[in-house]
Amino acid sequence: MRRFACLVLIFGLAACVEVVETGPAPRPAAAPRPAAPVVTRDKVQQFLTVVQRVEPVAERECRARAPRSNCDFRIVVDDRPGQPVNAYQTLDRNGQPIIAFTLPMIGAVRNSDELAFVMGHEAAHHIAGHIPRQQQSAAAGALILGGIAAITGAGQGVVEQAVDLGAGVGGRVFSKEFELEADALGTVIAHKSGYDPLRGVAFFSQIPDPGNRFLGTHPPNAQRVETVRRVAAGL
Repeated sequence: MRRFACLVLIFGLAACVEVVETGPAPRPAAAPRPAAPVVTRDKVQQFLTVVQRVEPVAERECRARAPRSNCDFRIVVDDRPGQPVNAYQTLDRNGQPIIAFTLPMIGAVRNSDELAFVMGHEAAHHIAGHIPRQQQSAAAGALILGGIAAITGAGQGVVEQAVDLGAGVGGRVFSKEFELEADALGTVIAHKSGYDPLRGVAFFSQIPDPGNRFLGTHPPNAQRVETVRRVAAGL
């Protein structure tokens, strides 16, 4: 079953006007932050169209590749103020997969191909079981470092810090691998949805390159682009 998020009152905000009161001259302010991408009517329609085309394909891929998983994707909009350009995948209390897009993300994508690729990438995280795999890795890291601290006779506070550190390190061990796996399967999903993943992966040109940092959460942008090109060449 497919469910689609509704964007409510977005355009009501366009009717707001800025009211300036006269008074003492304001103090010099810090440099303003870059303006958030604007969510226009065309952007909203683009989002809804991509959801309608990509979600059924992601659901089919999920049922074929992970038949024991809940494949009823719910696409939502994270409209909390101050959110960055971001999309993410999570699970609700019942284990239903949720793919969330912030409003700046909807406004930042330059075309449908970029949006479809990002949506396919997030769906791929669920299909590949990355959340439970990451939780297992974090639990293992916490157990190992916490156990080492306990064996050495450390106090309770030190053991708790070791557990937290181990969980953090364990949760990052496979992060880059997971991102590349999601890029590969996201390429397939975008392609089967009728979009161009090679054009879609150009979205990475808008975000900073994380480089190849030790225990970083994301691989270098060039490696991700190469993964998409390789998979797309075989489609």
